[in-house]
Amino acid sequence: MKNYISLATVFFLLACQQNSSPVKELYSLPKKLKEVSGITYSQQLDFIWALEDSGNPNVIYGLDANGALAKTMTITNAINVDWEDITHDKEGNLYIGDFGNNENTRKDLCIYKIDTSGLKNDSTASTSKISFAYPEQKDFPPKKKELFYDVEGFFEFKNNFYLFTKNRSKGFDGTTFLYKVPNSAGFHQAQLVGKFKTCGDYNHCVITSAAISPDGLKVVILSHDKIWLFENFKADNFLSGTKTVFDLNHFSQKEAICFKDNDVVLIADEKTKKIGGKVYGVSIKKLKSKS
Repeated sequence: MKNYISLATVFFLLACQQNSSPVKELYSLPKKLKEVSGITYSQQLDFIWALEDSGNPNVIYGLDANGALAKTMTITNAINVDWEDITHDKEGNLYIGDFGNNENTRKDLCIYKIDTSGLKNDSTASTSKISFAYPEQKDFPPKKKELFYDVEGFFEFKNNFYLFTKNRSKGFDGTTFLYKVPNSAGFHQAQLVGKFKTCGDYNHCVITSAAISPDGLKVVILSHDKIWLFENFKADNFLSGTKTVFDLNHFSQKEAICFKDNDVVLIADEKTKKIGGKVYGVSIKKLKSKS
């Protein structure tokens, strides 16, 4: 569940874009996928797994290298309250993040695990459910200036999940929390492991997705027109490393990011009227070379 960008804002910012954008359009999403909120790349199958957020079915979709719909799979024992991201572990198991929380009122936040053994089917059941809460949140909802507990981006790393919050507070200042949740069935209190600030402009600096590279050496987080890259960190102390922000010079309602390999990231945006509904590729090396 999201706050949509106004169409006037989209057209204004598109008009300001230059031709030097490092974002390369790869293909259009299938017409039925109008609200893609998360993607992850499967090296084994060579396609993208995608999902949509609240108001859509409890289904994940496999897209081939041309963007064609190669697979539609129903998750039989999971409800799409507000699915906001999808990721995978080293073994290829998938994880669905049902943690969209616009109003900061939810007490049923969870992550569903889908085993690799079920991915060949047209329907499958989640094999485990990881539920969690934020111990820092005392009120549901908190005060309007403390709406920190929505999430649209996460990834799995060494048997833990790392969640980057989406700040919906009045007086947005770019503050984002990083939480850690064990990859273990049952209920957990999420551990706050750090926080940082993007910028004070919501349209440009609100966090919509996150991903880690296959080699575990790069972390990226996404906004509607920027990528933040974290490198040179130790263990899982991602925020302690080198942080670089890259302006993509391409504004749209970008909602999903994942690594295809250790250099190229894939990005998907939602379709707003005639804008978006695409998958793009961006090279980290090229971003660095232009910075």
